[in-house]
Amino acid sequence: MKQARELGRFLRSRRSHVTPEAAGVPALGRRRVPGLRREEVAGLAGVSTVYYTRLEQGRATNPSDAVLEALARVLRLDATERAHLHDLAHPPQRPRAESSPPGARRVRPDVRRMLDAMRAVPAYVVDPGMDVLAANELALALVPGLADAPAGGSNLARHIFLDTAARSLYPQWDEVARQTIGYLRFSAARHAHHSRLGHLVAELSARSPEFRILWAAQDVREKTYGTKSFDHPLAGRFDLAYETLSLPGDEGQSLVVFTAVHGTAQSALKRLSGSPTACPQR
Repeated sequence: MKQARELGRFLRSRRSHVTPEAAGVPALGRRRVPGLRREEVAGLAGVSTVYYTRLEQGRATNPSDAVLEALARVLRLDATERAHLHDLAHPPQRPRAESSPPGARRVRPDVRRMLDAMRAVPAYVVDPGMDVLAANELALALVPGLADAPAGGSNLARHIFLDTAARSLYPQWDEVARQTIGYLRFSAARHAHHSRLGHLVAELSARSPEFRILWAAQDVREKTYGTKSFDHPLAGRFDLAYETLSLPGDEGQSLVVFTAVHGTAQSALKRLSGSPTACPQR
Protein backbone atom coordinates (compact mmCIF):
# COMPACT_ATOMS: atom_id res chain seq x y z
CA MET A 1 0.00 0.00 0.00
CA LYS A 2 2.92 2.36 0.62
CA GLN A 3 4.02 2.00 -3.00
CA ALA A 4 0.44 2.63 -4.15
CA ARG A 5 0.37 5.89 -2.18
CA GLU A 6 3.74 6.87 -3.63
CA LEU A 7 2.41 6.10 -7.11
CA GLY A 8 -0.53 8.42 -6.47
CA ARG A 9 1.72 11.24 -5.25
CA PHE A 10 3.96 10.85 -8.28
CA LEU A 11 1.02 10.95 -10.70
CA ARG A 12 -0.35 14.09 -9.06
CA SER A 13 3.00 15.84 -9.21
CA ARG A 14 3.56 14.99 -12.88
CA ARG A 15 0.00 15.97 -13.79
CA SER A 16 0.60 19.42 -12.31
CA HIS A 17 3.57 19.93 -14.67
CA VAL A 18 1.70 19.29 -17.93
CA THR A 19 -0.06 22.32 -19.35
CA PRO A 20 -3.31 21.95 -21.33
CA GLU A 21 -1.54 23.45 -24.34
CA ALA A 22 1.21 20.82 -24.21
CA ALA A 23 -1.38 18.05 -23.97
CA GLY A 24 -3.56 19.48 -26.76
CA VAL A 25 -6.47 20.19 -24.42
CA PRO A 26 -8.49 23.38 -24.91
CA ALA A 27 -7.87 25.66 -21.91
CA LEU A 28 -11.40 27.00 -21.50
CA GLY A 29 -12.42 29.10 -18.52
CA ARG A 30 -10.69 29.50 -15.19
CA ARG A 31 -8.72 26.47 -13.94
CA ARG A 32 -8.39 25.71 -10.24
CA VAL A 33 -5.45 23.34 -10.55
CA PRO A 34 -2.04 23.74 -12.18
CA GLY A 35 -1.58 21.47 -15.15
CA LEU A 36 -4.18 18.97 -16.27
CA ARG A 37 -7.37 17.92 -14.50
CA ARG A 38 -7.85 14.30 -13.52
CA GLU A 39 -10.60 13.77 -16.06
CA GLU A 40 -8.37 15.19 -18.80
CA VAL A 41 -5.56 12.77 -17.99
CA ALA A 42 -8.02 9.88 -17.83
CA GLY A 43 -9.61 10.77 -21.15
CA LEU A 44 -6.29 11.18 -22.94
CA ALA A 45 -5.01 7.89 -21.49
CA GLY A 46 -8.17 5.97 -22.38
CA VAL A 47 -9.15 5.02 -18.81
CA SER A 48 -12.14 5.99 -16.72
CA THR A 49 -11.94 9.03 -14.46
CA VAL A 50 -13.00 6.85 -11.53
CA TYR A 51 -10.12 4.44 -12.10
CA TYR A 52 -7.55 7.19 -12.56
CA THR A 53 -8.81 8.93 -9.41
CA ARG A 54 -8.34 5.68 -7.51
CA LEU A 55 -4.77 5.48 -8.80
CA GLU A 56 -3.99 9.00 -7.56
CA GLN A 57 -5.60 8.22 -4.21
CA GLY A 58 -3.49 5.08 -3.78
CA ARG A 59 -6.60 2.87 -3.78
CA ALA A 60 -5.94 1.00 -7.04
CA THR A 61 -3.18 -1.56 -7.29
CA ASN A 62 -1.46 -3.48 -10.07
CA PRO A 63 -2.27 -1.28 -13.09
CA SER A 64 -1.40 -2.93 -16.39
CA ASP A 65 1.68 -2.01 -18.38
CA ALA A 66 -0.60 -0.69 -21.11
CA VAL A 67 -2.25 1.74 -18.68
CA LEU A 68 1.14 2.84 -17.32
CA GLU A 69 2.48 3.47 -20.82
CA ALA A 70 -0.62 5.48 -21.71
CA LEU A 71 -0.22 7.60 -18.58
CA ALA A 72 3.49 8.07 -19.27
CA ARG A 73 2.64 9.36 -22.74
CA VAL A 74 -0.03 11.76 -21.51
CA LEU A 75 2.13 13.04 -18.65
CA ARG A 76 5.12 13.41 -21.00
CA LEU A 77 7.45 11.40 -18.80
CA ASP A 78 11.09 11.00 -19.75
CA ALA A 79 12.82 7.60 -19.71
CA THR A 80 13.81 7.81 -16.03
CA GLU A 81 10.35 8.96 -14.93
CA ARG A 82 8.76 6.19 -17.01
CA ALA A 83 10.95 3.56 -15.34
CA HIS A 84 10.12 5.08 -11.94
CA LEU A 85 6.40 4.87 -12.72
CA HIS A 86 6.70 1.14 -13.47
CA ASP A 87 8.80 0.56 -10.32
CA LEU A 88 6.14 2.22 -8.17
CA ALA A 89 3.31 0.29 -9.80
CA HIS A 90 5.11 -3.06 -9.76
CA PRO A 91 7.76 -3.04 -6.97
CA PRO A 92 10.66 -5.37 -7.78
CA GLN A 93 10.85 -8.57 -5.76
CA ARG A 94 13.06 -8.39 -2.71
CA PRO A 95 16.54 -9.65 -3.65
CA ARG A 96 18.41 -11.94 -1.31
CA ALA A 97 21.22 -9.41 -0.84
CA GLU A 98 18.83 -6.87 0.62
CA SER A 99 17.39 -9.41 3.07
CA SER A 100 20.75 -9.52 4.85
CA PRO A 101 21.24 -7.48 8.01
CA PRO A 102 23.04 -4.12 7.54
CA GLY A 103 26.23 -5.40 9.11
CA ALA A 104 26.43 -8.16 6.50
CA ARG A 105 26.90 -5.76 3.59
CA ARG A 106 30.23 -6.52 1.98
CA VAL A 107 32.25 -5.36 -1.00
CA ARG A 108 33.97 -8.24 -2.74
CA PRO A 109 37.76 -8.47 -2.23
CA ASP A 110 38.31 -8.28 -6.00
CA VAL A 111 36.40 -4.97 -6.11
CA ARG A 112 38.47 -3.62 -3.21
CA ARG A 113 41.68 -4.55 -5.00
CA MET A 114 40.40 -2.81 -8.10
CA LEU A 115 39.70 0.35 -6.07
CA ASP A 116 43.17 0.28 -4.56
CA ALA A 117 44.71 -0.21 -8.01
CA MET A 118 42.91 2.87 -9.38
CA ARG A 119 45.43 5.31 -7.93
CA ALA A 120 45.08 8.03 -10.58
CA VAL A 121 41.31 8.55 -10.25
CA PRO A 122 38.87 8.87 -7.33
CA ALA A 123 36.52 5.88 -7.06
CA TYR A 124 34.10 4.46 -4.53
CA VAL A 125 31.33 1.87 -4.19
CA VAL A 126 27.85 2.90 -3.04
CA ASP A 127 24.65 1.04 -2.22
CA PRO A 128 21.08 2.08 -3.19
CA GLY A 129 20.87 4.40 -0.18
CA MET A 130 24.12 6.18 -1.15
CA ASP A 131 26.07 4.60 1.72
CA VAL A 132 29.75 4.54 0.73
CA LEU A 133 30.79 0.93 1.24
CA ALA A 134 34.39 1.34 0.07
CA ALA A 135 36.56 4.13 -1.34
CA ASN A 136 40.11 4.55 -2.55
CA GLU A 137 42.53 7.10 -1.09
CA LEU A 138 41.98 9.68 -3.82
CA ALA A 139 38.21 9.61 -3.31
CA LEU A 140 38.71 10.24 0.41
CA ALA A 141 40.95 13.18 -0.43
CA LEU A 142 38.43 14.52 -2.97
CA VAL A 143 35.46 14.37 -0.57
CA PRO A 144 36.82 15.02 2.96
CA GLY A 145 33.40 14.34 4.47
CA LEU A 146 33.80 10.64 3.64
CA ALA A 147 36.99 10.27 5.65
CA ASP A 148 35.61 12.33 8.56
CA ALA A 149 32.40 10.29 8.94
CA PRO A 150 32.21 7.67 11.72
CA ALA A 151 33.22 4.16 10.73
CA GLY A 152 30.55 2.67 8.52
CA GLY A 153 28.62 5.94 8.52
CA SER A 154 29.75 7.55 5.26
CA ASN A 155 26.71 8.51 3.21
CA LEU A 156 26.74 10.91 0.26
CA ALA A 157 23.22 12.26 0.83
CA ARG A 158 23.93 12.88 4.52
CA HIS A 159 27.19 14.57 3.54
CA ILE A 160 25.49 16.86 1.03
CA PHE A 161 22.59 17.96 3.23
CA LEU A 162 24.07 17.89 6.73
CA ASP A 163 27.79 18.60 6.28
CA THR A 164 28.25 22.39 6.18
CA ALA A 165 31.55 21.96 4.31
CA ALA A 166 29.64 20.48 1.37
CA ARG A 167 28.18 23.92 0.59
CA SER A 168 31.68 25.15 -0.17
CA LEU A 169 32.97 21.95 -1.77
CA TYR A 170 30.27 21.97 -4.47
CA PRO A 171 29.95 25.41 -6.17
CA GLN A 172 26.71 24.19 -7.77
CA TRP A 173 25.35 22.83 -4.49
CA ASP A 174 21.70 23.43 -5.44
CA GLU A 175 22.02 21.26 -8.53
CA VAL A 176 23.97 18.57 -6.65
CA ALA A 177 21.22 18.53 -4.01
CA ARG A 178 18.49 18.14 -6.66
CA GLN A 179 20.39 15.33 -8.35
CA THR A 180 20.84 13.57 -5.02
CA ILE A 181 17.14 13.79 -4.18
CA GLY A 182 16.19 12.61 -7.66
CA TYR A 183 18.46 9.60 -7.39
CA LEU A 184 17.21 8.70 -3.90
CA ARG A 185 13.59 8.79 -5.10
CA PHE A 186 14.41 6.65 -8.11
CA SER A 187 16.38 4.22 -5.94
CA ALA A 188 13.70 4.09 -3.22
CA ALA A 189 11.16 2.73 -5.71
CA ARG A 190 13.59 0.31 -7.36
CA HIS A 191 14.81 -0.98 -3.98
CA ALA A 192 11.61 -0.70 -1.97
CA HIS A 193 12.83 -3.19 0.66
CA HIS A 194 16.03 -1.29 1.44
CA SER A 195 15.23 -0.36 5.04
CA ARG A 196 18.34 1.80 5.54
CA LEU A 197 17.22 4.04 2.68
CA GLY A 198 13.86 4.62 4.37
CA HIS A 199 15.58 5.50 7.64
CA LEU A 200 17.87 7.90 5.78
CA VAL A 201 14.94 9.72 4.17
CA ALA A 202 13.25 10.06 7.56
CA GLU A 203 16.44 11.40 9.15
CA LEU A 204 17.14 13.95 6.43
CA SER A 205 13.51 15.05 6.32
CA ALA A 206 13.69 15.79 10.05
CA ARG A 207 17.05 17.57 9.95
CA SER A 208 17.14 19.44 6.64
CA PRO A 209 14.46 21.91 5.44
CA GLU A 210 16.00 21.86 1.94
CA PHE A 211 15.70 18.09 1.81
CA ARG A 212 12.02 18.21 2.83
CA ILE A 213 11.18 20.75 0.10
CA LEU A 214 13.05 18.92 -2.65
CA TRP A 215 11.76 15.49 -1.59
CA ALA A 216 8.17 16.72 -1.80
CA ALA A 217 8.68 17.76 -5.44
CA GLN A 218 8.68 14.07 -6.52
CA ASP A 219 11.44 14.62 -9.10
CA VAL A 220 13.46 11.55 -10.12
CA ARG A 221 16.85 11.23 -11.78
CA GLU A 222 19.17 8.36 -12.56
CA LYS A 223 22.75 9.48 -11.97
CA THR A 224 24.57 7.33 -14.50
CA TYR A 225 27.09 9.87 -15.77
CA GLY A 226 27.78 13.58 -15.85
CA THR A 227 30.14 16.32 -14.71
CA LYS A 228 30.55 17.66 -11.18
CA SER A 229 32.26 20.89 -10.14
CA PHE A 230 34.46 21.11 -7.05
CA ASP A 231 35.99 23.98 -5.11
CA HIS A 232 38.42 22.05 -2.96
CA PRO A 233 40.25 23.70 -0.02
CA LEU A 234 43.54 22.07 -1.11
CA ALA A 235 43.20 21.81 -4.90
CA GLY A 236 41.03 24.77 -5.92
CA ARG A 237 38.28 24.90 -8.54
CA PHE A 238 37.97 22.12 -11.13
CA ASP A 239 35.48 19.84 -12.90
CA LEU A 240 35.44 16.05 -12.97
CA ALA A 241 33.43 13.69 -15.16
CA TYR A 242 31.84 10.73 -13.40
CA GLU A 243 30.52 7.35 -14.53
CA THR A 244 28.29 5.13 -12.39
CA LEU A 245 28.63 1.45 -13.20
CA SER A 246 26.47 -1.34 -11.74
CA LEU A 247 28.43 -4.24 -10.29
CA PRO A 248 26.98 -7.49 -11.68
CA GLY A 249 26.38 -10.05 -8.97
CA ASP A 250 26.40 -7.44 -6.20
CA GLU A 251 22.75 -6.44 -5.96
CA GLY A 252 22.35 -2.68 -5.70
CA GLN A 253 26.07 -1.87 -5.50
CA SER A 254 27.51 0.65 -7.97
CA LEU A 255 31.05 1.75 -8.74
CA VAL A 256 31.45 5.52 -9.21
CA VAL A 257 34.62 6.67 -10.99
CA PHE A 258 35.74 10.28 -11.53
CA THR A 259 38.09 11.37 -14.32
CA ALA A 260 39.69 14.70 -15.19
CA VAL A 261 37.89 16.80 -17.79
CA HIS A 262 40.84 19.07 -18.57
CA GLY A 263 44.37 19.96 -17.50
CA THR A 264 43.27 21.95 -14.49
CA ALA A 265 41.47 18.92 -13.12
CA GLN A 266 44.46 16.68 -13.81
CA SER A 267 46.69 19.02 -11.84
CA ALA A 268 44.15 19.11 -9.01
CA LEU A 269 44.04 15.31 -8.78
CA LYS A 270 47.83 15.18 -8.68
CA ARG A 271 47.86 17.61 -5.75
CA LEU A 272 45.19 15.58 -3.97
CA SER A 273 47.05 12.32 -4.54
CA GLY A 274 49.85 13.68 -2.37
CA SER A 275 47.62 14.95 0.41
CA PRO A 276 47.28 12.98 3.69
CA THR A 277 43.98 11.09 3.96
CA ALA A 278 42.46 8.45 6.12
CA CYS A 279 43.09 4.86 5.10
CA PRO A 280 40.64 3.46 2.57
CA GLN A 281 37.44 2.08 4.12
CA ARG A 282 37.42 -1.63 4.84
